[in-house]
Amino acid sequence: MLAEAKVGGEDLNLCFEKLMMVAAGNSGEGVKMDGLVITEWKDIPMELLLRIVSLVDDRTAIVASGVCSGWRDAICLGLTQLCLSWCRKNMNNLVLSLAPKFTKLQTLILRQENPQLEDNAVETIANFCHDLQDLDLSKSFKLSDRSLYALAHGCPNLTKLNISGCTSFSDEALEYLTNFCRKLKILNLCGCVKAATDRALQAIGQNCNVLQSLNLGWCENVGDLGVMSLAYGCPDLRCFDLCGCVLITAFYALRGDSCNDAI
Repeated sequence: MLAEAKVGGEDLNLCFEKLMMVAAGNSGEGVKMDGLVITEWKDIPMELLLRIVSLVDDRTAIVASGVCSGWRDAICLGLTQLCLSWCRKNMNNLVLSLAPKFTKLQTLILRQENPQLEDNAVETIANFCHDLQDLDLSKSFKLSDRSLYALAHGCPNLTKLNISGCTSFSDEALEYLTNFCRKLKILNLCGCVKAATDRALQAIGQNCNVLQSLNLGWCENVGDLGVMSLAYGCPDLRCFDLCGCVLITAFYALRGDSCNDAI
């Protein structure tokens, strides 16, 4: 990763030099903006820097944060969305490195093709990214209940959580999470067989009253009791995936006025 950052920094410097030469008419005197002469990367106003960073991909934004301390501080405090799904190797170490710096993140996408994330990475996110609202941990097979307990305490403002395919989570940990993350509007539990049970759905119905979308695909332990709890506890529920939930028979539970569009 450090090698990639070094190469990226050299590329940025080369591009900057070319840009300055063109803008200054090859005079070598730099470019003037609002009375300031821009001759180096560090001279770019922070507002302009953040606008530029918002237009590039996340990998480039991370590289840019290593150009100088001023850029690092501006980008780390100004960046609110980050996707690391492009990282095929060492995502866990990357998260451990970035989470303490990018403390203002509101959206973090960590979707993986091959499981990389471990509990210590999620715990680091919970310790530093308290403004997080949208978190995607799908296919994180290595995660245990420790991650959900950490998120419960560190990220109470979550409104969207995707833990589909996280097969190690228990219903006890999911129940605990709902006691703290009561603002959840979108929850994806597809394939979370151990976590998605009637016990967990009762907790969701009791605590997550603003829930609008819930994916329970292939959660074979979900039964009528859990579905009825959602019907009565989540009046805003409009998108409800029950594919593969073979124990459910009481579909009438979602045909009341509160959830008549859920199925």
